[in-house]
Parts: sequence; C-alpha cells; structure tokens
Amino acid sequence: MKRTSLLFYLFLIFTQAVSAQQRPKYIFFMIGDGMGLNQINLTEVFLAAQEDRNTVFPLVFSTFPHATFATSYSLSHGVTDSAAGGTALAVGKKTKNGVLGMDSAGTVSYKSIAFAAKEAGLKVGITTSVSIDHATPASFYAHQPSRNMYYEIGLDLLKSNFDFFGGAGFLRPDQTYKKESAPSLYPQFEQAGYTLAYGQDGYQAVKNKANKTILMNVKGSDSESLKYAIDQQAGDLNLAQITDAAIESLTRNNEKGFFLMVEGGKIDWSSHANDATTTIREVLDFNEAVKRAYDFYQKHPQETLIIVTADHETGGIAIGNGSSRLNTKILANQKVSQTALSKLLNELRTAQSEVQWEQVKTLLSNHLGLFSAVPITMKDEDMLKGIFQKSFVNHEEETAKSLYANDDKLASEAVKILNKAGSISWASGNHSAAYIPVFSIGVGSELFAHKMENTDIPKKLADLQGWKIGE
Repeated sequence: MKRTSLLFYLFLIFTQAVSAQQRPKYIFFMIGDGMGLNQINLTEVFLAAQEDRNTVFPLVFSTFPHATFATSYSLSHGVTDSAAGGTALAVGKKTKNGVLGMDSAGTVSYKSIAFAAKEAGLKVGITTSVSIDHATPASFYAHQPSRNMYYEIGLDLLKSNFDFFGGAGFLRPDQTYKKESAPSLYPQFEQAGYTLAYGQDGYQAVKNKANKTILMNVKGSDSESLKYAIDQQAGDLNLAQITDAAIESLTRNNEKGFFLMVEGGKIDWSSHANDATTTIREVLDFNEAVKRAYDFYQKHPQETLIIVTADHETGGIAIGNGSSRLNTKILANQKVSQTALSKLLNELRTAQSEVQWEQVKTLLSNHLGLFSAVPITMKDEDMLKGIFQKSFVNHEEETAKSLYANDDKLASEAVKILNKAGSISWASGNHSAAYIPVFSIGVGSELFAHKMENTDIPKKLADLQGWKIGE
C-alpha cells in the first residue's frame, strides 16, 4: 500500500513537472491593427514582385508552424472597432463597439490576460506604434465605458502597475473626458515609480536605472503616433526599437518571465486612408518587431510562445482589380505616405504665390512615380489638373478625410491612381468583417491551430497558464 502511494506521489510530481514545462515563461502577444490576410498577402506578393517573381516572399510570422483564422465581430456590430476588438483579445469576452475592458453597459470590469500575467508574477509590457492610451493597447490595462476617455485611461495605467509601456505618448495628459483641466499625468507616472524615457537615446540613458519604464517619442514630436515607416528618418523612434527596449527591460533581474503585447497600430491608419504602399511598409515594420520576438524565441525555444494576430481588417483591400496579371511592383515608386505627400503639396502651395501644373507633376513624379515610371491616362491627368485648379489657383480647400487624417485631395487621388495601376482596390475607408489571421510558434502554439472566435485566443492562453481572465 505504501509502495502504491509512493508511486502515485512520484507520478503526480512527474505530471506536474511536465505540465510546468509545457507552460511558456515568455509570452509575446503581437497584434497588427487592421491587418487582414490580404494586407499580409499583398506585402508578400510585393516583396516577390521586386525581384520579378510570380510568387510570395513570406514574412517571418507567416512561416510559423501554426496558422489559422478567427472571427472579429463585436457584441453590438458585425464590424468591430478597435476597442471591442482589443477587448476580445485582451479579456476573452466580446463587448460593444467603443468599450474598453468592460461589459457592454460599461459597468462591469473584466480582468485581462495582462493582469493575470502580472498576478502570476510575470513582468508585463504594453507597446504600440500609436499613442499608449489608444484603444488596442488600452484594452489590456484599462476599464472605461468609452475609448475616448484618454485621461481616465491614463489613470488606469497608473493602477495597472505594469512594468513597461512604449508608444508615441498620451493624447490628453491634462484634460478629462469632460474637457475639464486635470493634473498632468506625467508627474503622476513618475510618482508611481515610472521612469519617463523620450526617444531611443533617452531610453539608453536611463535603462539601467529604471525599475518601471514609459518610453515615448522625443519631446516635441507627435504624441499621437510614430511616423509612418515609409516616412521615418534616422533618429525617429520605431516599433522594433520599442520592442527591443521592452524585451531588455522585462528580462532584467527577472527569473519569472514576462508577457509582452506589441501592436503595429498604423497598419490600420494607412488602410483607413486606402494607401496601399504605406500599408505594405507598415506590415513590414510590424514584421521587424516580430523578428525581435522570433530572435528571442530562438534563444529560448522551450520557454517562449509567440502569437501574432489582428483585432480586425481595415479597408477590405483586394489584390487584383481586373486583369489576371498583377502589377504590384510599381507600388515601390511611392516614397512617402499620403499624409506626407499632403504636407509636401501644402508646402509648395504656401511657398509660392503662383504654382504651375508642371511643378506639381514633378512632385508627383518624384514621390509616386506618376507621369514617369507610372504612365497615367489623359482622363486621370485631367482629373488631377481639375483639383489643382481649385486648390492651387482658386484657393478652394480640397481635402480627403479618413479616420486618422484629413489629407490633401490631390494627394489622395494621386495615390488612388497608383493603387489602381498597381492592381489594388479597396472596399471602403473603414473596418470590415473579414476573419483575422492567427499565427503561433513555441510552447503551447498547437492550441492555436483551428478556426476560433477572437475571444478564444486569450482564453486558450489563460487555460494553458492556469490563469483566470474575464472576471
């Protein structure tokens, strides 16, 4: 009898040890905001086209051993927004559009996978290429009835006590949702033990002294988002650098492991603007961040799990708009985002009292390849000249509004011409109800290998770890 009990005891210890080995110590939860399958496929087709190959050149995450897709609808709508989509991925429950980390009535708070990781003793990092208080990152640490409650979201960051935050900055650090003046968040962050780092150089200067860190754009830069990847210059903060900083910070003096959420937020923004080339560059930028996680995985393959997914698809992008032949190679002629092109046109407009059409043609040729590498029809040129006449000659404001930009209409229509020539079409300037992709590699990745609800992703991760979420 004693022998039987001893064998059972040893068996129990063995199974517990095996179970522990099957739980990842390091978890990367990486979200391409607005990144549907076609944004990924377009990027891979584009890369191959640059070498005149009729195939795809895979991104690092599309080579992961497990790949599937999941739903994206919210509790209130067939087409989700980022708040409800982010909440589904963070807490494992669907809610209505606009709500962060709460039930649809905005009265009951749900515990996210990030809070569960913190409770389990892991260090936690939340990073993004847009503002830290934006909907998707906020879904992991905030509980607010409206995604637009930016100041209140910042106060929730303080309550989270998470170890690392990274992104462009904060949208309303000193004004409440009711537009009332409020004590600045930045001193409150410092009082709570956070070291504020501005830019890559700023982080390098404080990294060895910081216990908890908030990494942001250089002071005086945009607090709303990092620059589009296509527009970035040397010295500009980028998502891969933020990811590197997060990994370095979360692993320092830490034997228990970490949970790191990384969002490529501007895939969504460029897709809202129907700017195909900028979207490709944003997907590649996100892929660079995933490479950082994959490099870490290769050093710790028995302890790491990487999940790559999206909160929704944006724009209903289609690859192919009539012909059986694709011409995505010419999209490489675009050198700046539609937003940056708008600024260049505005600078030209304000620098001279009289601007000639040939000057505008030269600008479009230099930055989009139109009229040179990309011939356009007389009809399209006449359309552009008509906008030029209104905007540059008659000084009538001509703009193209998308969710995150109010671009120059001449820039927007010129990009549309390049998109069409490059075999790309769009269904809308908003989100779609398309399935979201799910890729995974590492410890427990086999759990993410079949069609799922978006809420299943964090729930499966929680089950793997033995955590409770959504309560």
